Amino acid sequence: MSVARQRLWRCLVLLLSLWLVACGAEGLRQGDHSIVIGTTARLRTLDPADAYETLAGLLLFNLGDRLYTYAGKELVPQLATALPEVSKDGLTYRIPLRRGVRFHDGTPFNAAAMAFSLERFMNSGGQPASLLAGRVQEIRAIGEDLLEIRLKEPFVAFPHLLAFSGLCAVSPTAYRAAGDRFLPTQFVGTGPYRLAASSTDGVRLEPFADYWGAKPRNAGIRLQIFSSSANLYNAFRTGAVDVAIGALDPNQMRALKAQAAAKNWQVITGAGNAVTLLSINLRQPPWDQLAARQVLAASVNRRRLTERVFLGEAEPLYSLVPSLFPVSDPVFRDRYGDGDTAQIEHWLKNTAISPQQPLVVNLWYRANVPSNVLAATVLKASLERDLGDRVQVQLDSADSATIYRNLEKGAYPLVLLDWYGDFYDADNYLEPFLSCDRGSEETGCESGASAAWGSFFYSPKANQLIVASRREANPQRRGALLRQLQELNAEAVAFLPLWQSKTTLFAQPQLRGVALDVNQLFAFAPLQKDQ
Repeated sequence: MSVARQRLWRCLVLLLSLWLVACGAEGLRQGDHSIVIGTTARLRTLDPADAYETLAGLLLFNLGDRLYTYAGKELVPQLATALPEVSKDGLTYRIPLRRGVRFHDGTPFNAAAMAFSLERFMNSGGQPASLLAGRVQEIRAIGEDLLEIRLKEPFVAFPHLLAFSGLCAVSPTAYRAAGDRFLPTQFVGTGPYRLAASSTDGVRLEPFADYWGAKPRNAGIRLQIFSSSANLYNAFRTGAVDVAIGALDPNQMRALKAQAAAKNWQVITGAGNAVTLLSINLRQPPWDQLAARQVLAASVNRRRLTERVFLGEAEPLYSLVPSLFPVSDPVFRDRYGDGDTAQIEHWLKNTAISPQQPLVVNLWYRANVPSNVLAATVLKASLERDLGDRVQVQLDSADSATIYRNLEKGAYPLVLLDWYGDFYDADNYLEPFLSCDRGSEETGCESGASAAWGSFFYSPKANQLIVASRREANPQRRGALLRQLQELNAEAVAFLPLWQSKTTLFAQPQLRGVALDVNQLFAFAPLQKDQ
């Protein structure tokens, strides 16, 4: 064979190889009917006993089942068959369970397995353990299909807590062998999907063939973790991602919304369950003076803050309780306005604040949270604009780990923090801030929730209202108690609410079944693509 003929043959072989690779890749792409979900969030663990991040919660919500879940805003049984039977003293819950349910590894589900799952969650020392450890006295199986949980104190919202994504059933066969170790890269539950693969780049879920409930309407889920919001933004715009969730910056979200009508993109928005607030150290001057805290409350312009920082992709918050709860009461707006000049001047009358004695505001924020960096800068400019030479604002920052480690030490006079609700009840936005286990009017809170936030707010009335609201089963009377707690915080200005996030998902036109639940999570099983 001549040299020329050999070269021609090699070229033909190379072209044929490239064509085959291209066809194979196209065939693989066309044959993969998984729904692709894109995010920039990082996945630290899938172990429900240690998972406390938003992305892990979403995955556990779809990989596992809990005793209860939601249909709209109504709590409904999932692995349970009915709502709990509660003793007269409000301490004992008896929960009947489904039969015929199996874990992903084939292990039968029963009351003993559910008790094991809850006890492991409570006793393993993971990040969310206190959700049960501080409340539950005992968990025991009564026969195959009846679970009994005894509480330390009455808590009427306890069934809602049992819908927390991490309180899912896990296989005793798979997890008991691990002993005290967490299993961050595996999950063996009872949900409609099983974990097929997990890596730092994402996870792959496959439908569980033996699922007891409604089967997924798709061939599986591929969750892809992008290195930046710009990469996620471009992947959605080009159709490489079916659903984009979380961490797009406000400009990218505004751009996608502007093009949504022309591109037929779906924009699914819900009232977020994350709140951002200022924790005020009541032990440090000038915040040990109520009058100074009242001036600060009147001087914060939340609408200006949310527009300039989030371009409207967050909502002003006037209570510790976000607006997704009917009992949310805009107590700070009613009492202090929203950066209104007349209100600022009104509250200044009660103080010695002047150009000669300016209000000194030393605001700390988390340097690794981009929205906090911008929010602190905007808040500084806003206070200086509205108070002029009657205020001196100094900004300081540290990373999140440092700030959270030093909160209870009282290191920060004023610090910008956020909170994500664990379960759908307003108590979850009041008790974690306003309760105190030990303290006095003179010393403030020495141990308990408000001390953990670096506020040291102490109020016997707040503790009494929390206990009463947790015992009160009548919704109207309980709502009145929860409103009193919100008003109490507005009076004391211990925590200053600033904004609540919005939950926004972007979905491609051909995707159906995307819907947020009350906890701002969405089920993967109903997702399907139009053919």
